[in-house]
Order: sequence, then C-alpha cells, then structure tokens
Amino acid sequence: MSSSISNSSNRHLERPPQARRTDFSGIWVALVTPFCASTVAEVDFLALQALASKLISEGVTGLVVCGSTGEAAALSAEEQLQVLDAVLAVVPANQVIMGLSGNHMQQVMHRLAQTGQRQLAGVLVTPPYYIRPSQAGILHYFNEIADASAVPVLLYNIPYRTGVNMELATIQQLAKHPNIVAIKDCGGNLQATMQLIIDGDIQVLAGEDHQLFSTLCLGGAGGILASAHIRPDLLLRLQAHISTGQLEQARTIFYHLLPVMQALFEEPNPAPLKAALAASGTMQACLRAPMQTATAETTEKLLHAMAQLELIK
Repeated sequence: MSSSISNSSNRHLERPPQARRTDFSGIWVALVTPFCASTVAEVDFLALQALASKLISEGVTGLVVCGSTGEAAALSAEEQLQVLDAVLAVVPANQVIMGLSGNHMQQVMHRLAQTGQRQLAGVLVTPPYYIRPSQAGILHYFNEIADASAVPVLLYNIPYRTGVNMELATIQQLAKHPNIVAIKDCGGNLQATMQLIIDGDIQVLAGEDHQLFSTLCLGGAGGILASAHIRPDLLLRLQAHISTGQLEQARTIFYHLLPVMQALFEEPNPAPLKAALAASGTMQACLRAPMQTATAETTEKLLHAMAQLELIK
C-alpha cells in the first residue's frame, strides 16, 4: 500500500447524497463515566447528567458516550445502555454519539440494534480488539455494521488499544459506504490523515488531543477529545480562529492548552482527567479496577497547568 498523497479532492462529489445526513464537524467531548466511591464503583448518574448538561451549556458540539475515556470496557452491556439513556435524558439526541466495540460479531450486532432504538447522532465503532483481523476482516466487520445501523457510523482507528491498524486503503474503501461518515483518527499516520482529508469522502476528527491543531490546520473537521472537559471554550475559540485563518491566535491558545493535554495522558486515561474533575468538585475520582487513581505527582502537575489556563479570558 502506498502512503503517497494523490490529488483526488473532487472525489467527494461522487458520494451519495444520503451519506451526509449528519455533520460531525466541531469539538466533541470523549465523556467520562463518573463512579461512586463504593465497593463495586457504581455509576454516579447524577454526576454524569450534571457533567453532560454543563458541557453542552458551554457550547461543545456534542458528547461521545461509552468510549475509551468513558471506561466502556469496565461497564456491562446493560450499564452502557443505562449511561446512554441517562445522557439522553438531559442532552439532545443529535448531540450524542455512542461508543461500540467488541470482538463477538453477533453480540456487537445485538448491541447495535439496541443502540439504534435511540435517536442518536451516530455510533463510534472500533475494529474488533485482540483478535487482530486482516484488512479484509475489518472491511467485512464495518460493512456489516454500517448496513445494519439505523444511525451514521464513525470509524475509530486506535491500533494501540485494538491491536490492529486500519490501513489507508481500507479506510478509503469504507468511506465509500453511504452510512460511514467520519473517523476518529488515532492511527498516528500523518500521510494517511492528509490523504483522507484530500479525498473528502469522510470527515476526519482528531482523536489524539495534541494533534487537534495540526489536524484542523490540514483541513480536518474537528476532534473527539478527553481534554474538552477542561476549558472547552478555548478549544472552540481555537477552531474558530483556524476556520477564519487566524493561525497566530489559534497557535497561542493551543500552546496554552498543551501542558494540560500532556498531563492528562501521563497516566492511563481517564485517571488524570477524573482527578482534575474531582478537584473542581464535578465528580469523585473513582475508577473501576484494575484502573487506578492518578498519582499525587501527576495530579499536582495537571492542576498547576489548569491554573495557568484560568488566567486566560
């Protein structure tokens, strides 16, 4: 497979009109799932709804529920639907994306059908984890999901979690499906990112927080970010500055945000983020084992970086 960039910027004109049912551009929050401080770490639904409402009121495009930041792997299928329904009770459905992952095809399709009974913006789907399917297997998996889904599908390429990378040619082929409309890009391949943006067949959203600025400058549509919990107004201003060509202003904001982004991922996500939110009184810093709370050192570094952001008006 070649990683060179070809000039195919007009290819999107051939895309079926129904493919763009939803515009996913903007700043989406990869939402945490708050837990209570108990033996089983039950979901704190009151804190979840308060946080979801707060973020929407602050102007973010929407929320991604039960993704990796939401500790979906630590939630049962029933709990995931309960978390989704709790968010939908306080947030408009067109501002909610549901995470979907698994390596048992029938179970994934069953959960897709249950999710599709809700009116959502879309579902964010990873390749099957652990089993490391071939590219042909990935194509089959996503085509089956996209054919069956009642809502638009967003690809989630995150090889360091799933154990398999979605190659550029695979993504390009999937991007032709009328129900596959966007990708959360954590693949770490700049050539592939640029080619997908040039193709114009699929909206490219930064999935690595520190790559938001470069992705937007290259023409990406936005981001799905854990750091959007903290000063989302700055992320929104950053995107607005880039869209109007004010790169110096956008760059200044980004470099103010960067220490927070870096501190958030010094330990496994979302431990530092939950520590930061706990410090602000939003929720408790509880995670489900084997995840552990952030160390005092990381928490101190993160809170210091956040304090610097408070100086920005």
